[in-house]
Amino acid sequence: MPFYHTLGQIPPKRHTQFARPAGTEGTTQPFDDGPFYYEQLFGTIGFEGMSSLLYHVHRPTMVREVLESVDMTPKLAVQKNMLSRKLLGFGVEPADDFLDSRVPLLVNNDLTFGLAAPRQSLTSYFYKNADADEMLFIHRGTGKLRTLFGTIPFQYGDYLIIPRGVIYQIEFDTTDNRLLYVESHSPIYTPKRYRNQFGQLLEHSPFCERDIMRPGALETHDEAGDFLMKIKKQGALHSLIYASHPFDVVGWDGYNYPYGFSIFNFEPITGRVHQPPPVHQTFQTDSFVVCSFVPRLYDYHPKSIPAPYNHSNIDSDEVIYYVDGDFMSRNDIAPGHITLHPGGTPHGPAPGAMERSIGKKETQEYAVMVDTFRPLMLTEQAVALDDGKYYKSWIM
Repeated sequence: MPFYHTLGQIPPKRHTQFARPAGTEGTTQPFDDGPFYYEQLFGTIGFEGMSSLLYHVHRPTMVREVLESVDMTPKLAVQKNMLSRKLLGFGVEPADDFLDSRVPLLVNNDLTFGLAAPRQSLTSYFYKNADADEMLFIHRGTGKLRTLFGTIPFQYGDYLIIPRGVIYQIEFDTTDNRLLYVESHSPIYTPKRYRNQFGQLLEHSPFCERDIMRPGALETHDEAGDFLMKIKKQGALHSLIYASHPFDVVGWDGYNYPYGFSIFNFEPITGRVHQPPPVHQTFQTDSFVVCSFVPRLYDYHPKSIPAPYNHSNIDSDEVIYYVDGDFMSRNDIAPGHITLHPGGTPHGPAPGAMERSIGKKETQEYAVMVDTFRPLMLTEQAVALDDGKYYKSWIM
């Protein structure tokens, strides 16, 4: 994130001695703990990117055992796609385990786009994605994201941005949970054009720092034992045993940490005529952007056409995940559906949608769009969810 945050206790100057309170040395055996807390730089892009400094009760390096590794490479069904497709996302079956519930649908070398319907909380082990930043969008469910940086409560409509390397667990309040997830091999940032040279979000940005949900309720566990850690690295899931509780941070500060943002806090930008999709941009990476479509007033030119104009995605694939409301530009679309419009073919409003939109004053829709700069491939699971006829919907 491009702004500073701190939580818990930290020393007045970095890279200096941070003494434990008197009488707490070595409170957890069998470790030979000294009189100091242990500093860790949690950084990106070597030592040049955003970073945070964390202070641990125990050394964060104590791996007791390495167990099995499982290949997580998605099974591809279509590697060169030219068809517009509609995937029926709620066809993804629920699963108990959080990681087992994640179903990859669309992939390239930059990202994995998928859905998940976990029935149970992730509490029996800890998870770290060392390959990618993660974006979770909460379509159904409430709960809290627990991390070594602190806790973030979440609910319907929340984005959770989890930088690579963050150790986390996730707790759900119910068994009826639906998530959209994106794993990004390049860092996920707020849009550059909405930030000034110092990183502050500008006045015309559709959201501001007040809307960001930062970690709170820092957990500090002084516990020894066998703690199962699952780490995703190079497309494999590795299981390791840590000798101390991963959530043992007494304090931290910096710019690199998980955070949340509600789609309901996105303020739409409107105009006299139809505005292009970049006005809906919420996040960016080097290889794709994320946009939020939310209820908004329509264009107010006396001859405006509120429905989006036909356009060609020559340089990107467009994916839209439909969340809720009346999707005015499409026919036969429901919550949980996903449309894929591949680069190279034009697409636009469904037959009749342009005419229906004329004279309307507002839209009531929520959707998440991901535009990629490289083509997407479909997994076997994606093909199984494809309705098989969407590409013909403009002539039906």
